[in-house]
Amino acid sequence: MSVMARGEGSEASAAGLLSSPDEGPIGDVKQKNQRTSLTVCNKICYAIGGTPYQITGSALGFFLQLYLLDVAQLDPFYASIILFVGRAWDAVTDPTVGFMVSRSKWTSIGRMMPWILFSTPFAVITYILLWFVFPFENGKFIWCLIFYCLFQTMQTCFHVPYSALTMFITSDQKERDSATAYRMMVEVLGSLLGTAVQGQIVGGSTPCNGEDNVTASSNVSVVTLEDTRQAYLIASGVISIIYVLSAAVLFLGVKEKKGIRHKTSKPLTLRQGLWLVLSHGPYIRLVIGVLFTSLAFMLLEGNFAIFITYTLKHRNDYQNLLLVVMLSATISVPWWQWFLTRFGKKTAINCSMIWGIPFMIIIVSVKSNLIVSYLVSAAAGASVGAAFFLPWSMLPDAVDDFKVRNPDIRGHEALFYSFYVFFIKFASGISLGISTLSLKFAGYVTGKCNQPEVLNTTLRVLVCLVPLCFIIIGLLILRTYPIDEKRRESNQKQLQKCLESEENSESETTALGNTA
Repeated sequence: MSVMARGEGSEASAAGLLSSPDEGPIGDVKQKNQRTSLTVCNKICYAIGGTPYQITGSALGFFLQLYLLDVAQLDPFYASIILFVGRAWDAVTDPTVGFMVSRSKWTSIGRMMPWILFSTPFAVITYILLWFVFPFENGKFIWCLIFYCLFQTMQTCFHVPYSALTMFITSDQKERDSATAYRMMVEVLGSLLGTAVQGQIVGGSTPCNGEDNVTASSNVSVVTLEDTRQAYLIASGVISIIYVLSAAVLFLGVKEKKGIRHKTSKPLTLRQGLWLVLSHGPYIRLVIGVLFTSLAFMLLEGNFAIFITYTLKHRNDYQNLLLVVMLSATISVPWWQWFLTRFGKKTAINCSMIWGIPFMIIIVSVKSNLIVSYLVSAAAGASVGAAFFLPWSMLPDAVDDFKVRNPDIRGHEALFYSFYVFFIKFASGISLGISTLSLKFAGYVTGKCNQPEVLNTTLRVLVCLVPLCFIIIGLLILRTYPIDEKRRESNQKQLQKCLESEENSESETTALGNTA
């Protein structure tokens, strides 16, 4: 099964990448199709490789803030430092790892795969220790900060090469778009799985302290802090098992293709790589536009569980509401894939972001009602699905555009992916740190069921007003993004001509060598 998953006949295909002059046009077309096409099994296995990043990301995004405040029982100020420093550190490691990956040499299992394989066990260990509450009060802050940063580093060593792997599984743009659609579908499923596992294991287990126990429901008041901590640790173990299995499926089911023997540019310094990335206008416009739209959903994600628990008073249902959001997002991905193929990627991202705006307004405007909350969560999930899928679908187009306009600069795809993630994560670290700090200024009291009224106002701003502003700014920037469907198709044709030209040159060189 593993042989089939990695691509039956892949060895023969790899051996026949360079066309023989005797094969003729039919042989050339056949070998070209073998090189560029991916089986459904290949695409599914590639897509499953995105699960670790999303399953841990959704657990951290929805639950880490709540965990730090109510389970580890850290002061909101220290929790904000952990969230900001952890995200900022994660952001810094992305271009660093991308730079190191771009300088990595080809091995028997590829250039990206060694990073993915060797980082997995360390990522799992640090992830579990992050959810383990240090037994001594004075060391909890340092413990959480260290293991949050260590896990983000190991996760980066997995995700940056995995993201760049998109450019190395096939040279055909349509196949890459199809593989990306599979990936986004599975990644949203991974987020759904992470929300489900974490939410259903720890859901409703956050205890209330102090006088609020008198008015709290019996289901909440009987839960001890130790039970809650144990639940979070069990959830981390289950997610870690899924992490390892997903990495194994990726390795067994995807063969990284070296392709033809491209002449790679000389190695770049980190500063040169940064300038290389920042000098490409379409890439920068895409990154900045996506930066603002992503920040909107990150703020919503980071504060949604607390908003549901304290403002909407759905303490026993918050995990189910999160599950509804992610389920809706999962179902919407095939729809957005069809929509972008019919109307284009720019139109798709505009429509998807606008779709979520009225529901964000409704959830903070209507008086707390569980049925309304479920309906709005289901409707808004479609925008969440698009936020997962569309930016990653547009990024390869910007990289291809750079390659067309800079034909002599090659082998640095990982830099574009790493800097892309860097900008998103760094900004999200600032936003999450500020939002958590805002809870402290709003009078949030760790572990209490009833919070000050000013906290409800603060949460409404954090899950609606600020995200709305970010979405509008992001859409205005994306309107200037120059790569439309016409330019995208033109880039693909030019890249294909270059590829065929180099293959013919390699074939002639090989034929002359054999003759000699």
